[in-house]
Amino acid sequence: MFDEKAFLDTLYQAIDDNRLTLPTLPEVALKVRSAVEEEKSSAKEVADIIANDAALSARLLHVANSPLYRGRVQIDNLQMAVSRLGIRLVRSLVVSLIMQQIFQATNDLLDKKFRQVWEESVQIAAFSRILAGNHEHLDKDQAMLAGLIHNIGALPVLAMAENYDELLEDEKELDRVIESLSPEIGSRILKMWDFPPSLIKVTERFLDFDYVSPEVVDYAEVVLVSRLEAIVDSEHGIPMEKWSAIPAFGKVGVETEINIIEVEGVADDVQNIEVMFLS
Repeated sequence: MFDEKAFLDTLYQAIDDNRLTLPTLPEVALKVRSAVEEEKSSAKEVADIIANDAALSARLLHVANSPLYRGRVQIDNLQMAVSRLGIRLVRSLVVSLIMQQIFQATNDLLDKKFRQVWEESVQIAAFSRILAGNHEHLDKDQAMLAGLIHNIGALPVLAMAENYDELLEDEKELDRVIESLSPEIGSRILKMWDFPPSLIKVTERFLDFDYVSPEVVDYAEVVLVSRLEAIVDSEHGIPMEKWSAIPAFGKVGVETEINIIEVEGVADDVQNIEVMFLS
């Protein structure tokens, strides 16, 4: 029988010993975040940092010219891209795009799971961005980042699973372990990355269907609803007829009888975000 506690202990030790590469943000991301926190940083200064990573530079230009953000003029240099997107959005995008590079595995089952987690996260990010637009106190692009990182705890679980034959040979058991451990691992990673409490809570609560924020709607509730909307037809989803018992729907302001992908304009917005992160 699979020993989940022993697996978790081993995983924590690997994280503490830096034997898993995921929990340490690459230097370029740390520098961008530091530069953004210094409010005097210019678009050129941020662009110069990003220019040290060729793959990241190319991805950022791709995003700046994507349907969601593109303007009348095609952008072909990083400083223009940073100026168009805004320094704070760039900070979130750098983390998101680096995450995308992490989704890879040598084993076929793990590769399938990495891709599934990433593709679901992108759709949930798209829904989160849309739903946050209905609440003035929430930032749409921060909500998009919240959706992208909500299940980040799955990544080291998948990386560690490569050493456990009982998980590689049993997809359902692997799914169960991911669901069981992802919230705790994700919270630990974002704390190590020094993320704000509002986003750490997203990783902790995205499977807590009874969760209600004490005051106004928060990113955790937005992501919780977005996840249920995104996976409603999967084996891990919850049927729509049971959504009325989940308080986050009322807080976020989503009718439980409606799948938001069917709302006019939503499918186009989702496709635009998928172009950014999946193409």
